[in-house]
Amino acid sequence: MATSTEGISKNKQVIKLEGATVRFAGDSGDGMQLAGTQLTNTSALAGNDVATFPDFPAEIRAPRGTLAGVSGFQIHFASSEIFTPGDSLDALVAMNPAALKTNLSDLRAGGILIVDKDSFDKKGLEQAGYAKNPLDDGSLDSYQLFQVELTKNTRNAVESLGLGLKAADRCRNFYAMGLVFWLYGRSLEPTRRYVQTKFKGEVADANLRSLEAGRNYGETTDAFYSSFQVDRAELKAGKYRNIIGNQALAWGVVAAAKLSKCELFLGSYPITPASDILHYLSEFKHHGVKTFQAEDEIAAMTATIGAAFGGDMAITTSSGPGIALKGEAIGLGVMLELPMLVINVQRGGPSTGLPTKTEQSDLFQAVFGRNGECPMPVIAARSPSDCFNTAIEAWQIAVRYMTPVMLLSDGYIANGAEPWEIPTMSALPDIPVEHPGPRSEDDPPFMPYKRDERLARPWALPGTVGLTHRIGGLEKQDVTGNISYDPANHQHMVNTRAQKVNNVANDYPATQIEGADQGELLVISWGGTYGSCLTAVRRMQALGHSVSHIHLRYINPLPNDLHGIMQRFQHILVPELNMGQLLTLIRSKYVIDAKGFNKVQGRPFGVGELMDKIGEYFS
Repeated sequence: MATSTEGISKNKQVIKLEGATVRFAGDSGDGMQLAGTQLTNTSALAGNDVATFPDFPAEIRAPRGTLAGVSGFQIHFASSEIFTPGDSLDALVAMNPAALKTNLSDLRAGGILIVDKDSFDKKGLEQAGYAKNPLDDGSLDSYQLFQVELTKNTRNAVESLGLGLKAADRCRNFYAMGLVFWLYGRSLEPTRRYVQTKFKGEVADANLRSLEAGRNYGETTDAFYSSFQVDRAELKAGKYRNIIGNQALAWGVVAAAKLSKCELFLGSYPITPASDILHYLSEFKHHGVKTFQAEDEIAAMTATIGAAFGGDMAITTSSGPGIALKGEAIGLGVMLELPMLVINVQRGGPSTGLPTKTEQSDLFQAVFGRNGECPMPVIAARSPSDCFNTAIEAWQIAVRYMTPVMLLSDGYIANGAEPWEIPTMSALPDIPVEHPGPRSEDDPPFMPYKRDERLARPWALPGTVGLTHRIGGLEKQDVTGNISYDPANHQHMVNTRAQKVNNVANDYPATQIEGADQGELLVISWGGTYGSCLTAVRRMQALGHSVSHIHLRYINPLPNDLHGIMQRFQHILVPELNMGQLLTLIRSKYVIDAKGFNKVQGRPFGVGELMDKIGEYFS
């Protein structure tokens, strides 16, 4: 419940809130991602817990004012721990009619709606498909509508700089930022520092003036009679920074390389939404990171295999379409039994599908999507900050078991942001890597497929005296590694590779249960659905319902204790952003009557829709 306190001026009050969800929406060239990022960083510096949901159009630059070109950035900031970017919006900033039309349904009744009145002209309304102006026809009466002459005010703010109208209008996002910063009591100082670092000359001056003008408008206009305050969150003591999922993955693999004393090699081909990992890693040359942008996905994967053979921590990054192209070469990595990471940042499919929208529909591809019997471990990050630890753990598995590992993220995790407690390197686990040493003529012959207790073969580096051995995609003879077409040997090697992957589950920690360890309903999530599922379950528990939650980081093999946990519940619910892929794995492996809750709309689950589904079990 909101409570009023003394206002910041004679006529205005400050209303305390536990949290707020705000979205900026406009054309892809309107700087909505920048506005949202600045609000995110400023809120994090203010001590709030934050979670974000950037939403990009698929078109590189759709015609201005059209529905296809709308870009949005949503941020949820709160004085308590949060796990999602919020369901309904408390405030929506719509820079044009198209942004209003595509985003209005997410604004709660009574929510704050700020529109650029100047953009609601005849052309703008026609492009958005409005027959009448919604600002005048009463259709927005259920919201707190603020019609701001945002374009005109921005132009006035920068008029003395002599900028053209086009350049002046590029500052509208800073005016909108200033107004929203005033509305929620955010400091302008972090954004001032950003502008002074990022821009120069008249451009920097224009952005700063627009930012100040937007804040002053909120302070002085009679339209806004109150602002809001969200106090600091009581997070665990530590040093935090705001981090994006792809950034956390990049930093995680760099840390893993340091922990294993390996040089890091990335072989990649640009693809949405994974490209930023390549961009981030290219900045780490001073840490010995080698980034190779290949001519295509196949070359990227085979270069990664070559780097792994040479002893590097070798990784490749892509999304579903690229993983499909890499498939045969991934199989070569499995046959060679070399450690490497294959990172799949999932997006909507099939084919080109929805390049900028999120989905979890590559799970079957990750587990089964290669020719032949070709098993590999699959591990999935659950949130932007979790990408850091997931990268380290995936590399631990790869070197312990001498196998490629598939690491799954998704567009929601990759582009989202949240606070991350910065660890020290000394607090992270060492990742021991051993290479067999040189052998003399008096030593027994080197056996490249002689295995340890985990069934991992030795990682022999090329050029080491006495370790000459055959590599390639043809089936290997057990122990010697020579080519073999023997039927019994092929059966043995297939069984051995499968058992080696199954052995990975022996190293898993116990599966954590949120709630009672037995009861009426168990909700099982994986990947980016973690936050919404956890929040929904906690809210239903607070209402007295017998529901618990487990989140699966490990997809292949599944945890050894999963079956026993499921048997203690009457019903199993598996929410997924696909048509039931984890559900299929669980039902086939455990012959258990689990049910799915599926969504493929390019958007994450809302907490409310999950609560409604869970509620069906108790009605």
